[in-house]
Amino acid sequence: MQFDVKTLDGEAAGSITVSEAVFGLEPRADILQRMVRYQLAKRQQGSHKTKGRSEIKATSKKMYRQKGTGSARHGNKAAPQFRGGGKAFGPVVRDHAIDLPKKVRALALRHALSAKARAEAIVVVDDLKSADAKTKALLARFGGLGLTNALIVGGSEIDEGFGRAARNIPQIDVLPIQGINVYDILRRDRLVLTRAAVEALEERFK
Repeated sequence: MQFDVKTLDGEAAGSITVSEAVFGLEPRADILQRMVRYQLAKRQQGSHKTKGRSEIKATSKKMYRQKGTGSARHGNKAAPQFRGGGKAFGPVVRDHAIDLPKKVRALALRHALSAKARAEAIVVVDDLKSADAKTKALLARFGGLGLTNALIVGGSEIDEGFGRAARNIPQIDVLPIQGINVYDILRRDRLVLTRAAVEALEERFK
């Protein structure tokens, strides 16, 4: 499989051959769904908390005598039915992360890349550089490539000027190759890879 390589100005810069094992798979929605669920669950904070009955500072002395008052029988003031009492079965601090085998996670990334390739939504660029670091100028270059909603993945380091110019553009995400992930690939319409990113992916799954 081959991709045409372009510059950020839309000019041809040759082509690059990629592996069918990385970009040519038949995408499976179930694997992608499992990976997205894994990612979203892992990043969920789980810091919600309410006080239970044992954590409420209140007297445990019986409020009034058992019989003869005409009222319901009550004991501890910290019981859930009272104002200021503990919450029954309330949320507690916990980890929402779920398990997913490492091989399935790696396979999911290949399926996400293959899904974009099959949809012809992958753009390969020669390099990511912006000498003037101006958002307006970079936005015009993106317009020439038809990029309005895209994930841009560079090499191990993102050019400082390019990163500064791109961070104010809505619906454009920029990541180094170490940060590439299934959720960010799927949430954007197009995937932009540099030559270095493609080579790193090929080496990763070799």
